Amino acid sequence: MKRIALFAFGVLAISSSAWAQSPDIDTPLLALPANLREGAGVVKWKQADHTYDTLKKSTNGLVCYDRSGFPLQVAFSMECTAEANLPRVKQNMEAEALGDKMKSEAKLMEQEKAGTRVKPVFGSVWYHLMGPTKEMARTHMTIAVPGATTATMGLPDNGRQGGVWIMNAGTTTAHLMTPGE
Repeated sequence: MKRIALFAFGVLAISSSAWAQSPDIDTPLLALPANLREGAGVVKWKQADHTYDTLKKSTNGLVCYDRSGFPLQVAFSMECTAEANLPRVKQNMEAEALGDKMKSEAKLMEQEKAGTRVKPVFGSVWYHLMGPTKEMARTHMTIAVPGATTATMGLPDNGRQGGVWIMNAGTTTAHLMTPGE
């Protein structure tokens, strides 16, 4: 009887591992243009401690992740950026974990004023694919230019002229907005 029970347990263990889902590495990559997907890495963030596991190693310096279901995120939320920006992403997630947009922004502003806000890589692109569902998701892309101002970049600090402009000029959060992208 013990042998039958052990055999049955073994079969169950093997069959359940065969049916176990492998991590989704394809969906986060959808935020990138098709020509960048093959070399991009994929990480899976842990909400509990804001660390991550690498699911696919990057060969082009870009990394993507799924933020769906995280605090202050829309239902379907994919993001990609330079691997070197992951410490900043972690800060963002820690602030967003407060669950309130105003509290989150206040925490990030406090870090900005204290000089502890991690700067993104200058010129790095942040790719987003987000929406209420995968089918209704839209893309959005920004280019990080920490510290940039109208004087240093020659671009306006608002979108009233209809062209590229610097949002949050003069901060570590400064980034280029591209209308119609």
